[in-house]
Amino acid sequence: MKLCLLCVGRLSLKYLREGAADYEARIQRYMPLRIVELKEEKSAKNDPVFIRMQEGRRILDKISDGSFVVALDEKGRSLSSEGLAALLEKHMLQSTGELTLIIGGAYGLCDAVKKRADLMLSLSDMTLTHQMARLLLLEQLYRGFTIVRNEPYHNR
Repeated sequence: MKLCLLCVGRLSLKYLREGAADYEARIQRYMPLRIVELKEEKSAKNDPVFIRMQEGRRILDKISDGSFVVALDEKGRSLSSEGLAALLEKHMLQSTGELTLIIGGAYGLCDAVKKRADLMLSLSDMTLTHQMARLLLLEQLYRGFTIVRNEPYHNR
């Protein structure tokens, strides 16, 4: 299995770039990870619906055929770290070719992306910036792999 992380926007703060790079390297020890940063829509209209639609089109164009898609959304399903580990393990055992995780932009995801998702996942009931969500998701993916491998990182 391969992981693909589709993200709208780049990490602009140094500490987020450094943290994300650290977890990317850790995850690579378990599984290939490809991160695709998509352009944030800049609109003179500043219309959230238009912005979500434009970013959504870019996201949908990058999803590989046959990929299991997990889209992050504040109204999505909550999983514990163990639950995320179980999801990863299930797809590893089923030989899923690619697991694609999607982080939308500042205005979230359009309905078309949500419909394409096989799972809507919430990282928190709190609202997070899309940049902070990337770091948290990468850490949880790494934690999930250590749980699957029964390694001591998770401390349980």
